Amino acid sequence: MSGHAALVGGEAVSAGRVDALLAAVPARDRVVRTEALARAERQRRRWATQIVVADELARRACAERGLAPPVEVSPARVLAVSGTEVADLGSIVAVALAHSPAARALLAALEAEQQVPERAVRDYYDRNRDRFLTREALRLGVDPYGDVGPADVLPYPEVRDEVARELRRGVARQAFFDWLDRARAGVEYAAGHEHPGDPSHPDHEHRH
Repeated sequence: MSGHAALVGGEAVSAGRVDALLAAVPARDRVVRTEALARAERQRRRWATQIVVADELARRACAERGLAPPVEVSPARVLAVSGTEVADLGSIVAVALAHSPAARALLAALEAEQQVPERAVRDYYDRNRDRFLTREALRLGVDPYGDVGPADVLPYPEVRDEVARELRRGVARQAFFDWLDRARAGVEYAAGHEHPGDPSHPDHEHRH
């Protein structure tokens, strides 16, 4: 395909950027019927367009925030994405963060802005003692939901910073999701590049 894949703020996002990403993330090897393969490729292009658009939006957000322009990364160097990240973030956001230095820079900035109340950190620790059992308690098979003694659990001061970082990361990810939803609301997509879950095309699928 040639031309543009989408219009962001009235400016064209080249379909060539989508093609480059598709080349860097080859389709899974599988034997399917011809019509199913054609549908899968259409959906893959729509999926890749979302990632390229997220990158473009993140570049603009970084510029607006005065963040240092991220180093350009070739699509051929898309970072590996784990199944856990896909499960936590959805494939579009997970791959966008792997593909786009600007998206990672924006997420880092959002994380740095988050303030997690001390009460929330302590509450998480108190409610999730199973995550903070000592090695000895784990070795002995202590039931974290049963009679757990103070010596069976890592002290709060020892894990407090780790818990705070985890909570801050979670809040930042939600802020990133919210930002992306707002930012792409005004994006106009060229035919064949719509969101894969857009019900206006017949073979849509609600999967991220």
